[in-house]
Amino acid sequence: METEKLYFPSVEDVNHAATTIKDVANLTPLVHSLNFSDQFNAKVLLKREDLQLVRSYKIRGAFNKMSSLSKEQLSKGVVCASAGNHAQGVAFSCRMLEVKGTIFMPVPTPKQKIEQVKMFGKAYVDVQLFGDSFDDAHREAEMYCYNSGASFIHPFDDPKVIEGQATIGLEILEQATEPIDILFIPVGGGGLASGIGPIFKTLSPQTKLIGVEPEGAPAMLTSLKNGVNTSLDQIDKFVDGAAVKRVGNVNFQICREVLDRVVTVSEGKVCETIMKLYNKDAIVAEPAGALTLAALDDFLPEISGKNVVCILSGGNNDITRTEEIKERALLYRGLKHYFIVNFPQRAGALKEFASDILGPTDDITHFEYTKKNSRETGSAVVGIELKKQDDLENLVKRMKNRNFFGQYLNDQNDLLQILI
Repeated sequence: METEKLYFPSVEDVNHAATTIKDVANLTPLVHSLNFSDQFNAKVLLKREDLQLVRSYKIRGAFNKMSSLSKEQLSKGVVCASAGNHAQGVAFSCRMLEVKGTIFMPVPTPKQKIEQVKMFGKAYVDVQLFGDSFDDAHREAEMYCYNSGASFIHPFDDPKVIEGQATIGLEILEQATEPIDILFIPVGGGGLASGIGPIFKTLSPQTKLIGVEPEGAPAMLTSLKNGVNTSLDQIDKFVDGAAVKRVGNVNFQICREVLDRVVTVSEGKVCETIMKLYNKDAIVAEPAGALTLAALDDFLPEISGKNVVCILSGGNNDITRTEEIKERALLYRGLKHYFIVNFPQRAGALKEFASDILGPTDDITHFEYTKKNSRETGSAVVGIELKKQDDLENLVKRMKNRNFFGQYLNDQNDLLQILI
């Protein structure tokens, strides 16, 4: 649409948004990361949006949008569809503005997330569980708006939401003590990038702006390559805060003008970064929150000696995901491997495998086996954790030489997904 192409958030609009949200959204710190600075020989600063009360930046856009509605519109209530951070931002905004909100979430949404939304919204929020996916919940939310006259609060494709998210850009520029050479921005639907981007292009045009998407959901990168906003057929939903099939139309039009580059990072690399943040800096980051830091490896030596800002966009990480995150990190680093192992169905076969096939530092972490007396061999699914990537070649060689090798499963994604 032509009107979408004309919209570009101004500094005046964003300053107004900053005033609107100042009593609700925290002024989050811009902190120097010693660990990442040392690793990349750069000054790496983290914008800690995980320290918002709702543990993500989404409160900014949600509150700014809702505050722009008239009393008549607010009297009819607001609606959103979300399984995560946007729902919490809308819920808390409903509580602060004393507005009735209906939030549609997919039926499989983890109970922890549902309870968080209810906690932030208190009596002002009604959570409706509908459908198996976000798309199902989104369609139902739009139908509810049509029938009730309530206002729909979009998570990213809305000027007022964009202006609210853009306030992060103003804060970064006010907090930075030196000019910023490169700014890394996480990209999901594009709300954050389309807000911050214009602010930097106006107030700090020398700063290079890099958008970062998950490898399994490259909606913005695909759209930029095609020259038109493009819907993806399938996505990997692991980086749930940034995994969308289609970015916003307004967001796309802005991002194509302001982003210098969009890159993707693998979900495994994101998991490795989450573990590093937790173990070295005691920071709990959600997958989308770790996107920007996960991209830094691909920018050596470009960032060496530079002032770099990474937006840590959220910290809503469910503790029940920890084992999966650790597993994906090990797979990414080449330290966890799954095999189908053919065991001779005789006494001592497992002992032989453990003593003669495994290396001295190899560890069996997964084992599934059912004995079938009608066969000479029995297949087992075995997961092995290595200390070094280089140990894999010799392990496979020993398995083949002693006729234990069946199949290597790490490169068979459908089977691997069942295991992790």
